[in-house]
Amino acid sequence: MSLARRLASQSTIIFGGRLFGAGLIFLVQAFIAQVWGAAILGDYLLVIATVNLIAVAMPLGFQTIGTYFAAEYRAREDRRQLIAFLFRAYGHVALAFAGLMVAGPLVLNGMGLGGHVVALHFVPVVLLALATALVYVNGAILVGLKRPFAGFFADGIFRPMMVLATVLCCAWLLPTAPEAFETMLWATALGYVAIALVHMAIVIATLPHIAETAQSRAAEVPRWWRFAAPWVLITLATDFFFDIDLLLLANLLDREELAIFGVCTRVFSLVSFGVAAVYAVILPDMFESEANADRAAFHRKVGEANLAASIVSLVLFGLVIMGAPFALLLFGPAFTAGALPLAILCLGLVVRSVMGPASMVLSIHDRPWASLPAVLLGMGTLFVGNLVLVPMLHLVGAALAAVIAISVWSVVLWGIALRTARIDVSILQWFKARRMLAAE
Repeated sequence: MSLARRLASQSTIIFGGRLFGAGLIFLVQAFIAQVWGAAILGDYLLVIATVNLIAVAMPLGFQTIGTYFAAEYRAREDRRQLIAFLFRAYGHVALAFAGLMVAGPLVLNGMGLGGHVVALHFVPVVLLALATALVYVNGAILVGLKRPFAGFFADGIFRPMMVLATVLCCAWLLPTAPEAFETMLWATALGYVAIALVHMAIVIATLPHIAETAQSRAAEVPRWWRFAAPWVLITLATDFFFDIDLLLLANLLDREELAIFGVCTRVFSLVSFGVAAVYAVILPDMFESEANADRAAFHRKVGEANLAASIVSLVLFGLVIMGAPFALLLFGPAFTAGALPLAILCLGLVVRSVMGPASMVLSIHDRPWASLPAVLLGMGTLFVGNLVLVPMLHLVGAALAAVIAISVWSVVLWGIALRTARIDVSILQWFKARRMLAAE
């Protein structure tokens, strides 16, 4: 099957699965808003944002580079290195979990946050973070081993099904909203831990299928850290951009506005996954091309992936413009105020797709730290933009601040990749490749 056809077929299936799961989560959030109230929905979104930020830090960046090294070791038939990498990644998660359980309550109380929603539900929050971190590691490895369906479906399908079931059961069995919310968090945490352990078992069962013909050598720990350390910050600023943004906006928007914007960011995350699915299919092939020093194939695959991602982002932007008002109405009439901010947010996805995966390309060329100036500039732009625009424009101001920040770091990253790695990672790369083929 050609690369273009595989991109279309596999990414469509992955996105379809994610769409199904996100639809369930969308219904869960709408149910919480309608039955338990917007205030509890705001608390729920803050809990999920906190869980995501804790979870991305627990593996110390090893989940962000798992796809790259899994693909490399599979191509080089070096199962020993892959197993050593997994031991290191899972060990980080276990140590971080133990540290959080011991020191977390003390830190929260010391910061005067003993009454914060995270402190009130601390144990289920940490259990959710543990399960999420494990799924991040498992998913990255499985994608690198060319098992993207197994990599994505634990979080994309099975977790939403479990969350929907627990929310409905708790709402039915328990009379008050606070009691039902607390029980739901506990049930969700324990259920997701079970899903994460099954997911890990799939990873372990896949390892014997990796050949072991490479020469035995010591674990490449220094190389792993050189890639992983900057990718913690890069991932926080990209994949968890809106989790950070929600925490920044907690003191700038009231609880109802925060809930509306939180719903908009969740819809945006779903839309952006359509682009992520394209790269999930192509990443292992790109990594193999680089590992085999086939630069022409690498450049071609970058161009094809960027073109597909840009087309997908434009199509999804159009669908959001048409469908957002009706989808947000499920949460209540007040939530339709999020239609314009959501459309503005999706413009940022178009910009990000057109400019290309610069951070990934810089890491492939052994320059992962080169991404950090753009990341820090983007986060600084978000912070200042929120302070300036949100008091004047509220939800629209929050959306504009986010899009400006996304655009700033995307353009700066593109320039850094062009200057340091000598690669144009934008969609222009595809047009350049087409012109070269026509000239031949």
